[in-house]
Amino acid sequence: MDVRRHITAGRLSEMFGETQVETDEFVRTLGWRRIAEEEVGLLSPPTRDALQAYADGVNAYLEDRSPTQASLEYAALAVSARDYEIEQWTPADSVAWLKAMAWDLRANVEDETARAVLEPEVPGRLSELYPPYPFEDHAPILSGGAVVDGRWQPEGVIPGVSPTEMNRRSQGPRAARQAAPPVLPQLLDEARTGAERLDAWLGAFGPGVGSNSFVATGSRTASGGALLANDPHLAPSLPGIWYQMNLQCDVTNEACPFDVGGFTFAGVPGVIIGHNDHIAWGFTNNGADVSDLAYEALNGDRYVRDGRLEPLDVHTEVIEVAGGDPVEVTIRATSWGPILSDVDDLQQQMIDNSFDITSLPGQANDVAVALQWTALTPTTTADAILALNRATNFEEFRAAAVLFEVPSQNMLYADTEGHIGYQMPGKVPVRSGANDGSFPVNGWDSSNAWQGYIPFSQLPWVYDPPEQFIVTANQAVVENYPRVLTTDWGYGYRSQRLIDLIEQSPPLTPESAADLLMDNRNEFAPEFIAELFDLQDELLTDETIRARAMLEDWDYQQDVDSAPAAYYNAVWRHVLAETYEDELTGDLRPDGGERWFAVMSKLFNNDFGEWWDNRDTSEEYELRDQVLSRAMNAATEELSDELGDDPSQWRWGDLHQLELTHPTLGTSGIAPLEALFNRGPYETAGGEGIVNATGWLPYEGYGVDWVPSMRMVVDLSNVDASRWVQLTGQSGHVFNPHYTDQVEAWASGETYSWEFTPDAVAASAVDTLQLHPD
Repeated sequence: MDVRRHITAGRLSEMFGETQVETDEFVRTLGWRRIAEEEVGLLSPPTRDALQAYADGVNAYLEDRSPTQASLEYAALAVSARDYEIEQWTPADSVAWLKAMAWDLRANVEDETARAVLEPEVPGRLSELYPPYPFEDHAPILSGGAVVDGRWQPEGVIPGVSPTEMNRRSQGPRAARQAAPPVLPQLLDEARTGAERLDAWLGAFGPGVGSNSFVATGSRTASGGALLANDPHLAPSLPGIWYQMNLQCDVTNEACPFDVGGFTFAGVPGVIIGHNDHIAWGFTNNGADVSDLAYEALNGDRYVRDGRLEPLDVHTEVIEVAGGDPVEVTIRATSWGPILSDVDDLQQQMIDNSFDITSLPGQANDVAVALQWTALTPTTTADAILALNRATNFEEFRAAAVLFEVPSQNMLYADTEGHIGYQMPGKVPVRSGANDGSFPVNGWDSSNAWQGYIPFSQLPWVYDPPEQFIVTANQAVVENYPRVLTTDWGYGYRSQRLIDLIEQSPPLTPESAADLLMDNRNEFAPEFIAELFDLQDELLTDETIRARAMLEDWDYQQDVDSAPAAYYNAVWRHVLAETYEDELTGDLRPDGGERWFAVMSKLFNNDFGEWWDNRDTSEEYELRDQVLSRAMNAATEELSDELGDDPSQWRWGDLHQLELTHPTLGTSGIAPLEALFNRGPYETAGGEGIVNATGWLPYEGYGVDWVPSMRMVVDLSNVDASRWVQLTGQSGHVFNPHYTDQVEAWASGETYSWEFTPDAVAASAVDTLQLHPD
């Protein structure tokens, strides 16, 4: 909790010294702490009271404890911050962590940046790297619905507007975007490095971000009641991101309204995902485009807007540094938002001699990159959490969703009466001009600015759909929509797999629903493997031919013990490298997720093409089969060296492993500390674009960097039959037996019983702790 609040306040340097100054500069530029303090003042009195009561409890615990009595980590911290004292906890400390979670789910900032960097590098071919969503193969969350008379109607179409025209509108005016000055892709790349420093603390933003969830009515469950399942995908951390909690009043009434259980964040009151005695709810990321990058034309301390020079918003802050001198940082912002390129020491961007000054407005002599993001204004999301905890029906659930402004999510609903539903909440910008959110825009033209937000009444929702189930796994929300929600959905491989499984499944139980979340089938594998078997044997080594034979009867399940899965993923890794690494560098290289399934699916149809040709080789022009065979041979050689010469003994779990690393001491370079605080490796099944979404970056190896951070199944017919598990354990203390006691169960797909009613809790209790106020 203490580290998290230092992250969100831009004060890590106070704990860890000068190595964190640049991280602090980035967070100070975003202004999370200032916004959180403003947000507290906007919240309802009951929410403020809860935040203050939570803070009072934390401070009572800290009152008579030294830092080292509170946590062992402070003993190691004394090396860099000798006189460190733990400050009093405040409501703003709790609210600020919600900003960090919003940053973790910030949608398409990386894609927007990547497109701007790539467009001049691969002229005319960018669309091949960002194919459209495959609606014909992968169903969106909602099968129908439209905005009629200013409100979303779950069924029907807009009168007089064809589906083709609606789809065109939803895609946005991409062809009309404005060209960027030549140097700006470089500036964007530099601005992105500030985000990467922060991500080192919060968990690298990756392709698996989002999650799985589904709800089903009694017609599809064994109990006859509704059922809800959810597993949020986040970066692994130790201690874990979640804390399991039942928050229940002895007697539920207006003065004490809570009878709720689920998962919360340490430092935040209330349950984030879970159920109460009437309803259950879950979240997945919907990918809504809630941020834009803008090129700003500067002249000294002013910026250009519609031909006029406006004053920059400029202020300075001081970063205290453990063991060093304070650092003063200047923070600049325009009406668009904070200038990100400043935090990477790009105060003098015009040093780059290749910049074409004539591409800027006449008054300008400098350029910068600014960020507009919905989380950079105060929101009411903290109100939404406690409102969800108290909601008793779909109307109250939607009333809570109105308050859930940042980040925009998919919210699923089920209740004890057997009903299910879906709501998309959040502040989603209404864009204009040439701005469709897919590329950075010229900030000096106000026609690109946001024109407010889509009204909540127009955001998609559904209640008791005819299918009797709903799946959300980051796929498109709806095919036809009159405004731009995003151009960067997930591509629907996971969601369609879940849809198929539910449609084919016997009536669901909590246990079988949990099993669905552990499905390891690679939906792209059949198509990819067919290409591999089309290769002529003379292009392959004898060892490769033997290894390829394992794929012929494979069930496409990426289980821990699977030899075909090990070989398949090694080939996939080398195919991506052989195809793209001569043209895409750094973190623009293929991450191997669902988008790359769609990219390669189309590329396989072309034997020729510039992507297949490797510019770094002496051959005049490579063809598809040359690239694929070379990748297969390289994969065979790699696994033979790594796992032995017998392909049948290769195991996916020997490659695909999870290391749980402590955020502050786990990479200290001090071996005894790392051995004490870190855990692993753990063998894991699953992979990229798979329901059991254990993500990995092909250009870095096979190690897991994105995980289902918990798994939860709620049986609304009998809440005591519900199941749950989290990634690590309930304790953040290294010597506590609950530090990592759930990891093995998580890795194997096991879940634990989740007692909720008082009698069930009492019957299952092992230890009981009661706190009595003075």
